[in-house]
Amino acid sequence: MISLHCPLTPENHYLINTETIAQMKPGVMLINTSRGGLLDTKAVITGLKTAKIGYLGIDVYEQEAALFAEDLSNTVIQDDNFQLLKSFSNVVITAHQAFFTRNALQAIAETTLTNIIDFEQGQVSTNQVKALERVGIH
Repeated sequence: MISLHCPLTPENHYLINTETIAQMKPGVMLINTSRGGLLDTKAVITGLKTAKIGYLGIDVYEQEAALFAEDLSNTVIQDDNFQLLKSFSNVVITAHQAFFTRNALQAIAETTLTNIIDFEQGQVSTNQVKALERVGIH
C-alpha cells in the first residue's frame, strides 16, 4: 500500500508516473488524499488497466476545481479521464472531503476563532505563516 501525504511542489509533480508505477509491486493499493497533481492520471489509468495498480483511493484529482466545487449531478461530465476512473470497480473517489470529520472541523473552527481573537487584540497569530529565508529564496 502506498499512501501519499505531501504537498504539491514542482519537484514532486507527477510523483506517481509511468516510471514509478513500473517499480511498484503488482496489485498495489494507491491512496492519495494530498494533492491531485501528485498523480499522472493517464499513467494511473494504465496501471489500473494492467492490474499493476490493484486499488485506487483518491480524495483529490488533478482537475478537481471543475468537478468538486458544485453539484454536477444533472451535468454531463466532460472529463474523460475522470469518467474512466469512476468506471473501475476498484477505484474509490471522494470529492475532496477527507478533512470532513468532526475532529478536523472542530480544529478548523478553533484555529479560525483564535486567529480572529489574536487579530482583534492586536496580537501576532501563533498560526501566522512565515516565509522561509534561505539562500536564493525570497
